[in-house]
Amino acid sequence: MVVLATKCYVAGEARERALDGMTSLVANELGDLDVEFDVGVRHDDFVSVTVSGDDETVARNLLREEWGEVTDHFTDGETYAGTLEGWDDEGFVLDAGTEIRIPADGLGLGAGTPEQIRDRFGIVQHTTLRFVYDADGAHELADAERDRLYDWTRGQGRVNVNSATRAETRATVNRAGHANDIVTVERLGLLEQSIICRENTDAPGLLASIGGYLPSELKAVIPQ
Repeated sequence: MVVLATKCYVAGEARERALDGMTSLVANELGDLDVEFDVGVRHDDFVSVTVSGDDETVARNLLREEWGEVTDHFTDGETYAGTLEGWDDEGFVLDAGTEIRIPADGLGLGAGTPEQIRDRFGIVQHTTLRFVYDADGAHELADAERDRLYDWTRGQGRVNVNSATRAETRATVNRAGHANDIVTVERLGLLEQSIICRENTDAPGLLASIGGYLPSELKAVIPQ
């Protein structure tokens, strides 16, 4: 079984739709392999995939690469993934199967408090973040993660969303009349998406327009 570093934290019909979508995503990822799989959700809302068949090792590796993996075993200096669960003046708190605190000086994302940094980079709650584990607790965001977040601020602008699937986010943009104002909806996780704006589309304006349609946390990323 592979425990993916993405969560299904909605309930009821929304949960069923999200898991149906996750099953389709895994099927697309593993479609050419000789495996059978089953998608489930752990007690802590992390998505799990049980895989069996001749190509199960390859399948597990593909899933780990695409989504990141939650593990019970950490090695000093190695990179792992967790989801953003909280933040305060001391840093970010990630859920990586266990609580991981990234201290403010381990974020490496420029000046400002952790909350200001979260706002500047548009990091919505539950976003998957990769970090370098430190046995003494001085964990840091991985360099590749910092690069990804800085790339968000160099583009055309974004609106990041949680608690919605990619299909639901696309439908909301269309319903609000902004289909021609975006490039695409990039999947950040099962329920975390990034709406990439076209040139000359104002990200805060797009957020204000679609906000009434989505019961989600939304954050605009303004190009720097």
